Amino acid sequence: MPASSTSTLSLAGRLRDLGDIELAELLTLREVRDVRLRDFFDLADALLDSASVQKALSRLDRTGLAALSVVGAQPDAAPMTSAQVASQLGDLAPGTGASLEVARTLALVDERDGGWQGYGPVVEQLRTWTSIGLPSLSELVSEPAPGVLAPVASSDARFVDHIAAEHAFAATNSIAALVTEIQHEPARELARGGIALPETKRLAAAMLVELDQVATLVEIAARAGLAALDLGGWMPTQAAADWLLLPSGERWARLAGAWFDRLPADIRELLASRAGATWGDHLADYLRWLYPAGGTWMRERAFAYSRDAEALGITANHAPSTPGTALITRGADEAGAAMSTLFPAEIDKVYLQHDLSIVSTGPLVPRVDARLRSFADVESRALASTYRVSEASVNRALATGETADSIRSFLEEIAITGIPQPLEYLVVGAAARFGSLRVGRVVQPTTSANEQGAQSYVTAEEPALLSAVLVDSGLQSLGLARVAPTRAVSRFDESVVFWSLSEARYPVAAEDADGRIVLLDRRRVARAATAPGESTAEGIVRKLRMAGETTSEETGQAWLERQIDTAIRGKLGLTVTVAMPDGSSIDLQLEPASLAGGRLRARDRRSDLERTLPLSSITAVGPPLAE
Repeated sequence: MPASSTSTLSLAGRLRDLGDIELAELLTLREVRDVRLRDFFDLADALLDSASVQKALSRLDRTGLAALSVVGAQPDAAPMTSAQVASQLGDLAPGTGASLEVARTLALVDERDGGWQGYGPVVEQLRTWTSIGLPSLSELVSEPAPGVLAPVASSDARFVDHIAAEHAFAATNSIAALVTEIQHEPARELARGGIALPETKRLAAAMLVELDQVATLVEIAARAGLAALDLGGWMPTQAAADWLLLPSGERWARLAGAWFDRLPADIRELLASRAGATWGDHLADYLRWLYPAGGTWMRERAFAYSRDAEALGITANHAPSTPGTALITRGADEAGAAMSTLFPAEIDKVYLQHDLSIVSTGPLVPRVDARLRSFADVESRALASTYRVSEASVNRALATGETADSIRSFLEEIAITGIPQPLEYLVVGAAARFGSLRVGRVVQPTTSANEQGAQSYVTAEEPALLSAVLVDSGLQSLGLARVAPTRAVSRFDESVVFWSLSEARYPVAAEDADGRIVLLDRRRVARAATAPGESTAEGIVRKLRMAGETTSEETGQAWLERQIDTAIRGKLGLTVTVAMPDGSSIDLQLEPASLAGGRLRARDRRSDLERTLPLSSITAVGPPLAE
């Protein structure tokens, strides 16, 4: 109890003196989320709680843990210099200063009087380690590191690069398909997190991957800034449009560079120092040694990054590829250039088939692929890909501003053997039928009684077409009500009705009040990130500062009272500075007994007398002087 109370006093004072940014960073690092904290003493208690301390210790590497153990092993808890600590760490000594600085940033140790001093609860937690199966100080220092990561044999490098290039090419194309799909229709995110199962199935079908791969690919796309959550759904960002038009090697470099940028500094340095060495079990063994208390946190951390590295071809079978090594040692641009040499050459010509399919004998240049996807559906994708044109896919393109002439002109540009007659008829016929359903806005108030309250209308050239819409179970949520043989109305606005019909593959067009076809600008891009709101850590800092506001005089008195109260509860001695009537001050070594009515009652340790002092005469309190 005394050690804990002394540490609370010391840490509370240190926390109070931190700037707002430093304090918020500490709260974020220590994952403090309790908004009920009243003051810095509560915060100090929270940071020194045994569970919180153990969680923070799990983030320290072996040198940091050993250094803390040495600092805490001093019988008199006197401050130790970095050199004194390093003298006891053997092979771990070179990183002593940096590791102790990390521990100080985490509020696990303090620097005072030119040396390091541990907080009582941290020292006590370290002393329990052997009882919970964690290494003692001697084991931290003496246990040798596992063998260095095994180098990849030169004979295996070609095989590794081949597998890595396949993975990288597949992932890059899958993410391009993901971006295109969520541009057509956002993917709904569940309130509890994760993409809804029907949406996952839709994305898997579009990307031609297994269901369990979808979340990983969405995460990679989001990390690269190509997809973002907006209004509860995943949508492409503005940057995604430019990315889709980049050569495949540059597309991959963007994805791999984002992976590397988010890699924790310690793992990045570890991999860079062992470039060209296999990861896998060797890396896992080394991380277990480096972070003895890392446990599940470190395993999950390492797994997530190694999983994505495999998916992106940075590694293959846990061995770094040539582009992967270039990424870690020389950066994304050189890695992209290295991967480009492993990718198959891109082509810009295709075969147009009489069965309405379009076949590429190799990967298409991104510009051609992106345009084809706008009016054709991908049926298969590998080194050779197949697209299929249908009336529904052409309608989709027409709804975004394409015309029969623009589609035909593009097909003539990329066709090796010309446009087959069936494909020509399909495009021309779809364009001719496009707009046989029209959607527009109902202007209120309206003279028609049965259209009161309606926001939009749907008209059809033939009653049978409107009847098909009205019985379509997928459109029941629009609440369409027939008000004439070829006219129905809805309480939803025209954009909702239009896009619902378009996604249901009807030949629908939007029209203005004069009956002219117009293009509706559906927002397909996630909104630009706005300034983030106040974080939990920032909110706690603001609350702590507000709790200390009033006048500086009142704040100082409240701080003194809390320090004295903590000392009373912990039965601690204090150095109390008292202002004298002549303007001088004296320091008394006191053991506080009670604080009431603005007066402190305490035993004077030097004279062994009881003193009663007005709180207004006390200007400062501090730890007791050493006897």
